[in-house]
Amino acid sequence: MLVPVLAAALLIVLLLSASTGTIPVPMADALRIVLGHLLPGMPWMSDGSLTTVQDNAVWQFRLPRALLAAMAGAGLALAGALMQAVVHNSLAEPYILGVSAGAGVGAVSFIVLGIGASSLGIGAAAFLGALTATAAVYLLARKNGHIAPQRLILAGVALGALFSAVTSYLTITTDAQNVFSIMFFLLGSVSAATTGHLALPAAALLAAGIFTAFNARALNALLVGDDAAATLGINVNRLRSSILVTAALLTGSVVAVSGGIGFVGLIVPHIARIVVGADHRRMLPVAVLGGAVFLAASDLLARTLAAPTEIPLGVLTALVGAPFFLWLLRRDRSDSVGVGR
Repeated sequence: MLVPVLAAALLIVLLLSASTGTIPVPMADALRIVLGHLLPGMPWMSDGSLTTVQDNAVWQFRLPRALLAAMAGAGLALAGALMQAVVHNSLAEPYILGVSAGAGVGAVSFIVLGIGASSLGIGAAAFLGALTATAAVYLLARKNGHIAPQRLILAGVALGALFSAVTSYLTITTDAQNVFSIMFFLLGSVSAATTGHLALPAAALLAAGIFTAFNARALNALLVGDDAAATLGINVNRLRSSILVTAALLTGSVVAVSGGIGFVGLIVPHIARIVVGADHRRMLPVAVLGGAVFLAASDLLARTLAAPTEIPLGVLTALVGAPFFLWLLRRDRSDSVGVGR
């Protein structure tokens, strides 16, 4: 029942985003514009009831931005759920791997070197940085041919700090005109979204969704421990490696087109788990849709709360995520001493 509700909520948020802006477009007209492009030959596209300006505002600018925010939220939420299954830690999230910091180094290097102002070029450089960080974390986390969750966390934290230091150095040594672009990317934004930006996160989300659909039962087995999973015929090390690569590449694909947006992978899987339970067959669809709704709504607020100034997405998600993270720490500490059970 919750999945259809979230799907309907996502549709409403997307239409609201498509209709909101300096050029007024009623939600009904925004829906007609979208349907007119998806279903050629609709009479309202040529009867003069919709202007070219409204059409361009909705189809060329607002809808791609809203869709990218939704895909980014869905991808980060799914990656967070996978990461928590890998490390057996409910406080884990994608950025613990240092993938976001690696993507930041790639994007900042592209900006500092002045190769070009193309947002697609910056995204490609960020994705390359994410792939580099993924490979480094994977290699450092292996011990005797196995992926150790503790080594995974430590390697991610250490590499994340290293990549952040490199990014900071590049930022303070570059020309002043580059600093704003760098900071806006690092804080996260989908303001420059075009239809071309949708392909990478859509492909990554589709691939990751297929992977998790076929491995949901195995993910459930990991919840009860590696030994129990092994007795069920599951190759735990291979599964953990596959989950790690899937989560990291999914995160890298999102960061490449939207910058550094934190806490989505922490907040949304937790809420999904509280609402529908820990069974990944039910929890993952709720987390994916919940992440899409959360970040699409956050992006709508980011461009309207302080209009005409835009708030970076990472700022809004941090305002929600940081208190949530502290609450989780407090709850886990209370549970560890037998309080609040």
